[in-house]
Amino acid sequence: MERERAYLDHNATSPVRPEVAEAVARALVTLPGNPSSVHREGRAARSAIEAARAQVASLVGAAPARVVFTSGGTEAANAVLSGSLRRRGLPAPTRLLIGATEHPCGLQGHGFPADATETLPVDADGVVRLDHLEDRLAALAAEGVAALVTVQAANNETGVVQPLARVAALTCQHGALLHSDAVQAAGRVSVARNIKGIDALTLSGHKLGAPKGIGAIVLGEGATLDAALVRGGGQEARLRAGTENVPGIVGFGLAAEIAQAALQAEAIRLASLRDAIEAGMRARAPDAVVFGAGTERLPNTLCFAVPGLKAETALIALDLDGVAVSSGAACASGKVSRSGVLAAMGVESALSAGALRVSLGWNSRQDDGERFLAAFDRLVSSLYKRRERAA
Repeated sequence: MERERAYLDHNATSPVRPEVAEAVARALVTLPGNPSSVHREGRAARSAIEAARAQVASLVGAAPARVVFTSGGTEAANAVLSGSLRRRGLPAPTRLLIGATEHPCGLQGHGFPADATETLPVDADGVVRLDHLEDRLAALAAEGVAALVTVQAANNETGVVQPLARVAALTCQHGALLHSDAVQAAGRVSVARNIKGIDALTLSGHKLGAPKGIGAIVLGEGATLDAALVRGGGQEARLRAGTENVPGIVGFGLAAEIAQAALQAEAIRLASLRDAIEAGMRARAPDAVVFGAGTERLPNTLCFAVPGLKAETALIALDLDGVAVSSGAACASGKVSRSGVLAAMGVESALSAGALRVSLGWNSRQDDGERFLAAFDRLVSSLYKRRERAA
């Protein structure tokens, strides 16, 4: 009999909530119509989509008409950063200012030429340098250059929360557009208070306990996209052609509603669990370094490294011991590469090569943390024994 595992990788994907899975299954059976059809079945599917649109909009404090459903956060970010984002009364942006610790869907997925793209530096905790941003926005405005700024609401690796309200104030002051990748933040911290200063937010359902393959763009008031994401039909206000993923959208809507209702209580619960894991980890590895420890982080995220412990070794050992976590870097084809996020924060290569990320979610419990700490204890005990033999 296989022992129970501890799944601590919610920033990669959060398991589908049981009630969401039931809603998706019902939609598959009871909503057979095409949402663009005028018959009863079509109208029922359309009604379900619009109900979910309102649920997603409520999560981020927006009007439902401002929500455009996509296949996920990556497609949403690619569309917004293609150069098609506009705001009424402002010229089209010709310069992109992008945070150094952004997700690859922004860093690699935007549509601006290399010579029209600038990287915004971050401090040692991974917080965007507001002084640099202000200087660049002022200089570009003086030159008559329209800018688009993109800064994550919270980082996927470290959990560091960015000062979006202050970023929004600067972009507004200098007549720039602002996009924020809120994939990790939505449903974990409140982003609704910042939506008025942001021209576009991008979201992904599977971080909230919805199915994979569904996301959204939330456009700020006065903001538009001047080109369709996908052409060939009138769906999603003529911005994304193709028959909508009705079951996925229904699941996304319900997951958003559940996350919003539990936001404050879950933030407290997960922060307490994360802090207990962090304290236990530090007790077992006193020389461990926690990334972003000097600033606000998502309540569910702990990213750290132990000098001398390689991420590849640790991930395999923990997995074999029944614990699923990630490295601080993106994984491709089973290999762990150095984290660009930690490099931007000035972390040395030797240390960042051992970065591990523990990320919690709706089904994380105290015994998951205890399983991780027991497995981690076995892992670092062998590391310290090797050090003693080498000394």
